[in-house]
Amino acid sequence: MFLDILASLQRLFVGYIPAAVLGSLIGYLIGLNSMMYQLFRRIFQIPHSIPPIALLPIALIVFRESEPAAVVVVFLGTLWTMIINTAIGMQHFHRQNNNFRVAIFHIFHALKVGIWVAWFTVIATEMLTGPKGLGFLVWDSYKNGNVDSIIEAILYIGIIGLLLDQLLDFTAYILSKMVSDGKKSS
Repeated sequence: MFLDILASLQRLFVGYIPAAVLGSLIGYLIGLNSMMYQLFRRIFQIPHSIPPIALLPIALIVFRESEPAAVVVVFLGTLWTMIINTAIGMQHFHRQNNNFRVAIFHIFHALKVGIWVAWFTVIATEMLTGPKGLGFLVWDSYKNGNVDSIIEAILYIGIIGLLLDQLLDFTAYILSKMVSDGKKSS
């Protein structure tokens, strides 16, 4: 079980971190200008509307191996979410007189939605491609009729998702407090 958890987390972070960085940067740039925001938000909504798991067959054709295909699908699913949510956050930031607490809230909202999409996609790709990871463990346990293992793996999936969500919430809270404390001292 421990190796399956590590395999899932590795896929998650290898796909999520670059998408979060690149998506935040692109979203920031789009969010700087209202006209660009209106144009690109609609353009990026098209790929954002495609469930990431639907891209898996194309990724498998292109990469011919499940590991890079799964990571690319996680990356793409997270990228569009990050771009759109960061751009929306930048628009709110400007509308509210460059309030950094608003920016922190929206950026971390984007990160949280992105990690949810990435985590969901990791589990789904593992169920379809295997041969390791929590998603594979759930599906393999189902095929073998092992209900206890299914429940155990699902609990781990939920606990890891909760911990990732809470880590982002805690980080946003700390940054928000630092911004507030910085304003009080100046």
